[in-house]
Amino acid sequence: MRYFGRIPQLPSPETERLSLVIPTADMAAQALRYRQENREHLAPWSPPTTPDFFTERYWAARLRSAADEYRAQQAARFVLFLKGRQDGPIIGEMNFTSIVKGAFLACYLGYAIDAQYEGKGLMSEALRAGIVHVFEVLRLHRIMANYMPTNVRSARLLRKLGFTVEGYARDYLFLAGAWQDHVLTSLTNPKSIEPD
Repeated sequence: MRYFGRIPQLPSPETERLSLVIPTADMAAQALRYRQENREHLAPWSPPTTPDFFTERYWAARLRSAADEYRAQQAARFVLFLKGRQDGPIIGEMNFTSIVKGAFLACYLGYAIDAQYEGKGLMSEALRAGIVHVFEVLRLHRIMANYMPTNVRSARLLRKLGFTVEGYARDYLFLAGAWQDHVLTSLTNPKSIEPD
């Protein structure tokens, strides 16, 4: 299996205000705290969880695979910290998942931010850096991001980032206890990328 070139260490892009980090198992307590503190905030957009979802053991196991997924070209999962504060709380997440190589060169994007940091432009800042990473380092052609029609913030954010609406899917994902419709959007790499 080929990797994304010869990357000596996992990437950790920075923006003016943020550090974007591929998490490791030793961040399990921080990840759990983020999820616990944002349980209500994220509930309308969340899939069903397992009984152990709100345990440190669950998050250690989940984070343990993030680096392996990156190296295996399956996903690029980032957690967000205020710049220079990686010992502090996780304030958001940004996941480029289900990477498909070959003639497609595409992935799906999901993201969320801590309720107290919403509306400060931080998610936009993080996504701009993440998109650059996906297009320039991972050399993908397409990023797909889908949102519920009621999620006005996501609609506005994706539009601002240049995502184009491509369709509408009924009963697309089971979230918040029901099948939810989604607006389908994508962003394509402005540089011509050909499959290797």
